[in-house]
Amino acid sequence: QVQVMESGGGLVQAGDSLRLSCAPSGPIFSDYTVGWFRQASGKEREFVGFVMWSGRSPVYSDSAKGRFTISKDNAKNMVYLQMNSLKPEDTAVYYCAVSQIRGAYRGQNYAYWGQGTQVTVSS
Repeated sequence: QVQVMESGGGLVQAGDSLRLSCAPSGPIFSDYTVGWFRQASGKEREFVGFVMWSGRSPVYSDSAKGRFTISKDNAKNMVYLQMNSLKPEDTAVYYCAVSQIRGAYRGQNYAYWGQGTQVTVSS
């Protein structure tokens, strides 16, 4: 059974940086997709980006492109979401999830989810 755990959220000021960590465990194969999503209060869940479990081919949403970077540490089996130049509109609960579908960007295609970590960006 695949399990997912995120960490690293917190309260930061606009313009700051924050790195979220994701620790998937269990039977995960190189063509699985590890995605990041976020959900702001009162809004629908939003795709942020993903990376293949192999560490290759990161893909980003338009809102994340240029400010966020997703990477994988193959030695530690950790996936990171580096967020720079944070804005108040980035405030949300951020989720890491694992999909058995290569290149999945829809939440419905992710079977395994973490509990989420809160990121709050003050202006």
